[in-house]
Amino acid sequence: MGPEDPRALAKGPYWLGPLARLLSKRRYRYDRGAAIAPWDFALGWGRMSDTAVLRRMRLWQADRFYFYAGSGEPPIPLQEIVESSANMHLIPATEAVERALARARPGQVVRLEGYLVNVYGPEGFFWRTSTTRKDTGAGACELVWVARFVVR
Repeated sequence: MGPEDPRALAKGPYWLGPLARLLSKRRYRYDRGAAIAPWDFALGWGRMSDTAVLRRMRLWQADRFYFYAGSGEPPIPLQEIVESSANMHLIPATEAVERALARARPGQVVRLEGYLVNVYGPEGFFWRTSTTRKDTGAGACELVWVARFVVR
C-alpha cells in the first residue's frame, strides 16, 4: 500500500496504511454467547489483507471458529496466516455500534476501538479472551468490547 492507494491515510508528508481488513463475518443468535457477542469478525492485516493472497484462499466461519483453506500450497506460510489474522467475538457497546457492525462487508478496511475483555455471566458463564496471536483452535479468539467502529 502506498500514497496512491485510496485506503491510505495522510498526515502532512506522511501516509499511513490502515491495517485491518474484514475477511469474513457471521452473526450468532442462538448460542450461549449470542446475547453478549452477536458478531464474529475474521480480520486480516499484513499479507492477510492482500487481495492477491486472499484470492488463493477460501475463508469461512462456523460455530465461533474461523477457517481457511486452499488447494495446493498456501499462498503464505501457515504461521503467518495464524499471526496476521484473527476471529474476534465482538461485543457492541451501543446500538449505534451494533448497526455499524451489521453494515460492514467483507473486503472493507475497518477500525475498531475498545477493550479485550473476559466475560462473566449468570449461572457461572465464563468466556476468556485470547491475549496472543500465536494460538489456534478453541480459546484462540479475542473477545472485544467495541466502543467505536468505523469502515474506511
